[in-house]
Amino acid sequence: MQKNITMQDIDEIVAEIRSKVDTKPRVGMILGSGLSDFAESVENAVSIPFGDLPHWPVSTVKGHAGRLVIGQIEGQEVFVLQGRIHFYEGYTMSQVTLPVRVMQRLGVEMMIVTNAAGGIADEHQPGDVMLITDHINFPGLIGNSPLHGPNLDEFGPRFPDMTQAYDPELLDLARKIAKDKAVPIHEGVYMGLSGPSFETPAELRFLKMIGADSVGMSTVTEVSVARHGGIRVLGLSGISNKAHTELSFVASHEDVLEAGKQIVPKMETIIRGVLRAI
Repeated sequence: MQKNITMQDIDEIVAEIRSKVDTKPRVGMILGSGLSDFAESVENAVSIPFGDLPHWPVSTVKGHAGRLVIGQIEGQEVFVLQGRIHFYEGYTMSQVTLPVRVMQRLGVEMMIVTNAAGGIADEHQPGDVMLITDHINFPGLIGNSPLHGPNLDEFGPRFPDMTQAYDPELLDLARKIAKDKAVPIHEGVYMGLSGPSFETPAELRFLKMIGADSVGMSTVTEVSVARHGGIRVLGLSGISNKAHTELSFVASHEDVLEAGKQIVPKMETIIRGVLRAI
């Protein structure tokens, strides 16, 4: 297993980015499966392939373009990950959350994180959007926290509070925008798992029983690191498939990408509204 990312590694990446773009992004964005096309709307964009940055892991998943895009959306300076890194790709948690550390070092104040998720709650259907009000970090609970190892005191404390992982003011703002723009939304708890296999029916029954409303293979580690460093977070799940507890249902990544076509316009409306309002 590779070593933990160090401050020197982070600062080398930051120096490389600053050599290519002379802006100070205020908002970081991480775009999940099927949602990366939103990055194409960034104005005055500078695009940097992940592979062009030192120490930066490369995304291997279909639907994740694997680029860093810096520019403006709705007048805000943004730092957009067009695709993300996952633990199941074989990277360490320190590598998976490296982009968030780079955001923090660049001065990003808030992060909007999106994902494609299976809908566990009865009312969730493919194409729906769920505001994340809280999460269950299952990898972290069983010993795979991105905060394991030496604490990076430059960012935050050894024992960060996670009582309000998702910023209440940003949630209220997203609710108002969704209502004003007539975008139907759900709210609930996101369950983060390691993947890459989809869940068994028995696992889904367990997840529902302990309070999960949607489930996916990302996000919770990124949010944990963001909160460790004091970044405010808004999270949105795109319900890309119904997480069935019946043995007859077969889930696929293609279904996830197809549902993204319905999800993107809804998420884009909310995200643009938030960017205009902050």
